[in-house]
Formats: sequence, structure tokens, C-alpha cells
Amino acid sequence: MKTPFRQKSPGPGRGFFCVLLLLVWELWVKLSHVSPMLFPSVEDVTVTLWEDLFHGSLLAQTLSSLGLIGLGLVIALVLAFFLSLMSLRSPFLRSLTDTLTAIAHPLPGLALLPLIIMWFGTGTKAILAIIIHSALWPMILNLTAGFSSVPEIYIDTGRNYSMSSFSITLEIMARACLGYLLSGVKIGWARAWRALISAEMVFGAVGSKGGIGWYLLNQRTFMDTSGLFAGIILVILIGIFVEDVVFGAIESRTLKKWGTNPC
Repeated sequence: MKTPFRQKSPGPGRGFFCVLLLLVWELWVKLSHVSPMLFPSVEDVTVTLWEDLFHGSLLAQTLSSLGLIGLGLVIALVLAFFLSLMSLRSPFLRSLTDTLTAIAHPLPGLALLPLIIMWFGTGTKAILAIIIHSALWPMILNLTAGFSSVPEIYIDTGRNYSMSSFSITLEIMARACLGYLLSGVKIGWARAWRALISAEMVFGAVGSKGGIGWYLLNQRTFMDTSGLFAGIILVILIGIFVEDVVFGAIESRTLKKWGTNPC
């Protein structure tokens, strides 16, 4: 008997296509004789990235950006967890949370820049506000859906074992909706990462040396095209690393190990 769906053999990995793109890039630059001011070679970009990371300030700027986004994601996750739980306790709070999410979720963080500058200035607090705004609403959407999908029998079982409300929330509900939680954090991370780079380019140097966005702005100002491409590639590499390695490791040790597919 034939199965309705066949298992397809895996195609080439992401690394294969990245190498292919780099080869096409290098060949096009060499054959077209385009000006390095417009489109530098892969070799020039690689050398610039190496020099700026290990002999310049780019590594410190990268760590600064990662520290900011890590703090913002933690704050957003705590707020999302609290608001999602509160929305389950009261129909009024559920309607309020749904309304706020419907209003704020489609709103880009940069659209709030005039207000954020008035309220928080142009320092670290302003960038944190943009990160939290970008990550909070997708986390709330996923967590609310996850908590609502937990079977009532799980909660009743916890009550029968005389578990406290806190224990039921942490040990039963949070574990049962872990797939939703991870999906919300992944979406929140992607939105916050884009917002962070944009905010740093707008606000300039925050801290002693600024972040990756400040590095990109400097390269554009001084027409260092190799440095500009190096910064863009670093942003892409960090995004891929977080998605594939960090979140991949978390999913392998939790959802896949327990036999549950990520939502």
C-alpha cells in the first residue's frame, strides 16, 4: 500500500548555497571589473571583517549589541509571560491584552521613534524600548495561544495532586506550551534584531563604542564599502547562528527529544 506522502531526500544544505553565492559574487566582481567603491570583492570584505573584528572595535560593538538585545528579550519574555497569564485569569484582561496586541503588533518600532526620543532620550533606554516593543507582541500572541491550548485535564491533574497555582503554571502549562513559547521567542528575536540594528544607526553611538548599527553607519559615512559589506555579512551570520545553532540546540534538547515538533 502506497503512503500518501513520500519522504523526500534532503537537498543541499544551507552552507552549499552560501558558498555558491560567494563564488558567483567573486566571479561577477572579477569579470565585470566593477569599481570596489560600489561592489568590493569577497576577498576584500573578508580581510576587512577579520581586521575590524580582531584588530578594531567591531568585536566590542558586536558584544554591545548582543548584550542589549539579550536584556531586551529577557524583559519582553517576562512581560509576555505575565500578561498572557493574566489574560487567562480574567475576560476583561484578555480583551485588553488582545486589543493592545492588535494595535501594537503591526506597528514598527521605528514608527515610535519620535515618542521614544521624547520619553527616553537617545541612549540605551531608547534602544531597549524599541527591542522590547518589537519582541513583546509576537511573544504574547504565541504564549496566549499556547496557554489556551493546554488541555484542562492537565490542570485538573495538578490540582488533584495539591499543586499550587505557581507550580501548575511553571511545571505543567509552561512545559505543555513550550513549542508556542519557542516560536514566539524566535519571531521576537528576528523582529528585535532588525529593530536593534536600525535603532543603532539612527541613535548613533550608545555606550563607549556603540553597536553594529553604529559600525554600519560609520562605514557608510566614510564610504568604506568593504566595511559596509563586512558589517552586513556579520549581521546575517549572527542571525543564522542564533536561528540554527542556538534555537536548534534548544529544540533538539526539548521538543525533538520529547517527541514534540516545534509549532
